[in-house]
Amino acid sequence: MHDVFRVLRTAGSALSTQRLRLNVIANNIANVNTTRTADGGAYQRRRIVVEPKEKPFQLALPPSFTAARSLGPDDGIAGVEATRILIDDAPGARVYEPEHPDADAEGYVEYPNVDVVTEMTDMISATRSYQANVTVIDSIKQLAMKALEIGR
Repeated sequence: MHDVFRVLRTAGSALSTQRLRLNVIANNIANVNTTRTADGGAYQRRRIVVEPKEKPFQLALPPSFTAARSLGPDDGIAGVEATRILIDDAPGARVYEPEHPDADAEGYVEYPNVDVVTEMTDMISATRSYQANVTVIDSIKQLAMKALEIGR
């Protein structure tokens, strides 16, 4: 039964990570035409960095110790987590629009470096990952219910 809860924690961490990923993507799409932010420049695309969530004991050991031993039921990855949100510093498109309020002295406006097609592709990927983890949770729930029925 311990493994059931471990799978649920792992899938749950993946659900939280994909939800954050979807929020970041939605924010990117919402700001596709934002030419002026509080920082003064055009909006810059953001993305999350996802890494395995290690157990505290593993973090305390040097890598040589963890690589040499076999994995037990309480070892291994404890799920995933978004460790940070990165800002993409690639330049956005510069468009000649001298009448635009955010145009520079030469009449150019810098637009965000957000590509809607890329964001939609990322959104589909995040949605599918989210759905896959929901399926894992549903399967584990059914497995646990069957185990309880057998135990009666």
